[in-house]
Amino acid sequence: MRGRQARQARWLCALAVAGLACGGAEAPAPDTAFRVALLTPGSIADGGWNQGAFEGLQRIEHELDARTSHAETRTPAEFEEGFRDYARRGFDLVFGHGFEYQEAAARVASQYPDTIFVTTSGSTLADNLAPVVFEIEQATYLCGVLAARMSRSGTLGLVGGIQIPSIRSTFLAFRAGVAAVAPQARVLETYLGSWEDTGAAREAALAQMEEGADGILHNADAAGRGVFQAVSERARGGARVYAFGTNRDQSGMAPDVVLASATLDIPAALLEVARRVREGAFEAEPLRLGLVDGVVGFVVNPRLRDRIPPPVLAELDDLERRIREGSLSVPRGF
Repeated sequence: MRGRQARQARWLCALAVAGLACGGAEAPAPDTAFRVALLTPGSIADGGWNQGAFEGLQRIEHELDARTSHAETRTPAEFEEGFRDYARRGFDLVFGHGFEYQEAAARVASQYPDTIFVTTSGSTLADNLAPVVFEIEQATYLCGVLAARMSRSGTLGLVGGIQIPSIRSTFLAFRAGVAAVAPQARVLETYLGSWEDTGAAREAALAQMEEGADGILHNADAAGRGVFQAVSERARGGARVYAFGTNRDQSGMAPDVVLASATLDIPAALLEVARRVREGAFEAEPLRLGLVDGVVGFVVNPRLRDRIPPPVLAELDDLERRIREGSLSVPRGF
């Protein structure tokens, strides 16, 4: 009997949790780890917007010794539930990666004041909610100038994922760059209604090239691969056409046709925000980051650089300098 009682006691000790201990052992210390979560609207293997954010989350984990988590959320209901779930679980900081996360973040932030919510784009503010505003328009403006200078047809194209203000704003800047050097040029614009549909993006790009477009910039996340496919197909057929990437240097995805990219150092931006939150230095105000901060960049594909006339390269350098020093203001749509 005593042996059975002893075995039962040992079994109960093995199941002890949440501060219960056997033999006088101390309860485990509370979990004080810095916890950071990321919501993205699409795949983190998109080679652009979402991949950059996930790399930022990885840097936060490694450099700030944080516990991290990621969830892919595609609908407004999923946005809100994602925010709510992480806040309920006590995460210190939750990023919603995109303009479209603002409303959901605002609803949840008011209910969880101990969690900081950050959207990458937008303008919504609360005591524990603020946006990071990437001024990538400065780089898409330069893409527009280059596209217009390289165009033989006088027709250019834009392919977007979902029509939201942040995407329209990058296209507005591209159009302004085109108009600055080729006022008579025509710019076609197509939205896919998706961040993932590469087939639709390919068809959109082909349709634009049928109308004469010989330079196409996409801002469509993973679907942008379809634009690169279409332009590559047309180039292999002998046409002189170019594509332009966004959010990171995408020349490696189609090195024979991606002439330049408007880039973002999203990892550095997310790391800076997380560092401020961890150190108690977060302020509920927009954090604007552009060329002058080293977060936005304009990157010419080195493989195709020799195709750009030297006067055009000099013009681009001068325009970038003027943007950095503030003497040239690039239009924004929001």
